[in-house]
Amino acid sequence: MITDQLILNAKVYNSYYKRFETANVAVKDGRFLYVGPLGTDTFHAAETIDAQGQYLVPGLIDIHLHIESTMITPETFSYGILQHGVTTIVPEPHEMANVFGVEGVHEMIKASRDCQVDMFYAIPSSVPATPLETTGGSIEIEDIDELMETEQMICLGEVMNFVDVIRDPDCKSNRILQHVRSRYPGLVIEGHTPKLLDLDLHQLIFAGIDSDHTHQSIEGLTARIAAGMFIEIQEKSMTPEVMDYLIHHPVSEHFCFVTDDVMTDSLAATGHLDHLVRKAIAMGMTPEAAVYAATFTPARRMKMDDRGVIAPNKTADYLLLSDLDSFAIEAVYKRGARVYDRRQPLPQAQTEPRFPAHYYKSVQLAPLAAADFTVPTGVPDGRYGARVMMVNNVSTFTEEKHVEAEVKDGLLQWQESGYGLIATFERYGKNGNRAYGLIGGDTIKRGAVATTYSHDNHNLLVVGHNAEDMALAANTVIAEQGGFCVVCDGKVLALLALPVGGILTEAPLAETAERVLGLRTAMESLGYNHYNPIMSISTHSLPVSPALKITDHGLIDVGAGKVVPLLFPLGKAQA
Repeated sequence: MITDQLILNAKVYNSYYKRFETANVAVKDGRFLYVGPLGTDTFHAAETIDAQGQYLVPGLIDIHLHIESTMITPETFSYGILQHGVTTIVPEPHEMANVFGVEGVHEMIKASRDCQVDMFYAIPSSVPATPLETTGGSIEIEDIDELMETEQMICLGEVMNFVDVIRDPDCKSNRILQHVRSRYPGLVIEGHTPKLLDLDLHQLIFAGIDSDHTHQSIEGLTARIAAGMFIEIQEKSMTPEVMDYLIHHPVSEHFCFVTDDVMTDSLAATGHLDHLVRKAIAMGMTPEAAVYAATFTPARRMKMDDRGVIAPNKTADYLLLSDLDSFAIEAVYKRGARVYDRRQPLPQAQTEPRFPAHYYKSVQLAPLAAADFTVPTGVPDGRYGARVMMVNNVSTFTEEKHVEAEVKDGLLQWQESGYGLIATFERYGKNGNRAYGLIGGDTIKRGAVATTYSHDNHNLLVVGHNAEDMALAANTVIAEQGGFCVVCDGKVLALLALPVGGILTEAPLAETAERVLGLRTAMESLGYNHYNPIMSISTHSLPVSPALKITDHGLIDVGAGKVVPLLFPLGKAQA
């Protein structure tokens, strides 16, 4: 029998039995034809590979991620993750959609079409994430219909505004959910349900949201699985307690591993979804179970029945591993064609600008001065209670703290408060909104950081300890048409320009990884204490991530889903 490829002497992963079996594998027309003992006497292949006892596993599948979080283009992202064994992804481009609306979704899909990694896009459901922020674009019901008619969309992306879904039957998120469930009843609906339990959780599931990828606790994990939710485990949920539960309870059909957001330097240094597989094995999960959670269950969640398995008629995406416990990838094959070889890594091809001209001119904000980092209060001089956003070094969640602060000459004396200043500026030229707050905890202790990479509205966010450094950081970002800048004592310590929509660079992976590492190092040198300081600071403006956040509308009490004042009478925190 004529075939395109024959792999001999491999230890082949069988997803249905979750075990490895020594076998030969035939590939034809980009699909697996045969798995079993028959070899060269039966098959005449154009290419024969002697695996020499290496492990053959399906290509990894990541069903929840945001390419924009890595701050590189789809082409560069594909190049980066392919060498880490990821052959299929479900990106949700709500970052670009927040800047350009449905046009941003189309452009991200267009930029992905020639990529080697298969990219099946999710429809952004929450653009903006809440009504409590200004964005460059939005996604409405008519945009969802257009995407379903013109593109191959695989699911409705994470529904983020859980507060309104529970409390407001006529909110935008509920109208979208009702429309999708009636018009596209088979479409998978993804969720974002941090900390919710009991009736609140069940109301979200009743609305059609049946997955969660947020930070898990044992209590939340068991409640979600018991209620029928599918759990997407990202690295911050891989605590010893959660992993022990996943290992020792029969829940393998109810979860998978996802990355959600990966910094470019981490991608270059430690990997992508393969890193989570490796970590799971190191934490005591069997390799068979870890592979299952990175291939079979994510494929089934997204109804991708053509992949995630080494079996006849399935897409021939696979990896060859020299060592199972360390998940050492020797080669990656896409539809039976080798696309990565550890012994002969390919340099990244030169990339050209792929986006429309106006994508490089999205920051419509005039330069700022030090005076823009004074905080007018509109209240009489005196002592007041003040809300402080407290950064937590083990999560992107923050806490709300109440302290005393002084108002003098109508201005908040934030420099004497013992805390830093956080400020955000609307950058789309729509209303000129700005908002201020105090910040403390595990954030920087001196200098300033500014960025337009601020989830999900991507307005200009600035954190700092003196107005001059804050103005310099902000203006450096504005001059670059977006980016990330760290400043101290009047000097720029690190800069990453993000000129595509203010959130992406078209620079090569290696260069971007080096610059992102420089940002991380500079932030840490100013006292930032966090496992991912870039993601931490960029989610200070995410009003669906507990507990106290900031947008151009003001400070946001995430649990209550409303704007709250920075200052309040002493002894009385206003609702």
